[in-house]
Amino acid sequence: MTDRSGDVPAVRAFWEGLGLPGLFDVHVHFLPPPIQRAVWAVFDSAGPKIGREWPIRYRTSHEDRVELLRAMGVRRFSTLPYAHKPGVATYLNAWSRDFAAERPDVLWSGTFFPEPGVAAYVGELVDAGIEVFKLHLQVGEFRLDDPLLDDVWGALADADVPIVTHAGSGPVGGETTGPDSVEAVLRRHPRLPLVIAHMGAPEVEEFLLLAESYERVRLDTTMVFTDFFGVDYPPALVPRLRELGLAGDVLLGSDFPTIPYPYVEQLEGLARLDLGDDWLRAVCWGNAVTLFGEPATP
Repeated sequence: MTDRSGDVPAVRAFWEGLGLPGLFDVHVHFLPPPIQRAVWAVFDSAGPKIGREWPIRYRTSHEDRVELLRAMGVRRFSTLPYAHKPGVATYLNAWSRDFAAERPDVLWSGTFFPEPGVAAYVGELVDAGIEVFKLHLQVGEFRLDDPLLDDVWGALADADVPIVTHAGSGPVGGETTGPDSVEAVLRRHPRLPLVIAHMGAPEVEEFLLLAESYERVRLDTTMVFTDFFGVDYPPALVPRLRELGLAGDVLLGSDFPTIPYPYVEQLEGLARLDLGDDWLRAVCWGNAVTLFGEPATP
C-alpha cells in the first residue's frame, strides 16, 4: 500500500493561502468493501464503461482514506453510494448511514433506483434527515425521467434534499446520459435541488444553462479542470461560470479516492481559471456550507 501522506502539504497550502478553514468536498465516495472492490475492478479493466487506463491513486482502507482527507484539511465530505441495479439501494443506504453516524465530518449520503417501492424508502430516509443522494445514470443505465421515479421528485423538491447526479456522457456516454432527461424532470419540478456531477461533462454548456435557468440546480467541479479528464471547457463559458460560483451554484468535488492524480490537481485546475480568490473561497467552502451547514468544529 503506497503512502500518500506526501500529498498533504500542497492541499493544505492551497486552502490556507485563501484564508479558509479547510475544504468542503461534495463528491467523495466510500462504499461497502464488496461494492468498492467491484467498482475498482471495473476501473482496473479499462473496460467499455471507462474507456481508458485509469490508475487509482488512493486505493487504501476506509480508515486510511478518512484520515488522509482529514490531514489534507477536507473538513466535510460525502460518501455518495450509487445503485447499479434493482435491490441494491437499501443495502448501500444502510451501510452509508452507519458510516456517517460514526464520523461527524461525513455527509449522510444515500441513493435510489427506479424500482418498486422507491418512493417509500426515499421518503423514510428524508424523514430521518438524510443530507444528500447520489444517482449515476451511466452506471445504472436509467434516465432521470424514468416513470418509476415520478413519485420521488416532488418529495425531494419539497424537502430540498440535494441529489448529486452523474448525467453527463463522460467518460463514456450512452442512451441514458445527457441533459434531455434531466431537463424533462426539471420542467415538471423546477425547484428540484440537483447537483450536476462533473459539470455534466462533456455537455458542459447544456448543463451550465440548466444551472442558470433553475434556482436549485448546481454544478460540481469534479475532475473537469484536470489534464486527465480532457474536457475542453469553452472559454466563452468561463465568465458565466464565475457568476454561478459567486451566486452559490458551483461546488467543489474531487471523486476521491478513484482519481489517477494527486488531490491537489483539482484545486490547481480551479485556480488556473483565474476567477479570483473570492470565487475559489465560495466554490471550495462557502457554497457547500450554505447548502449543507457548517462542519463540526475539528
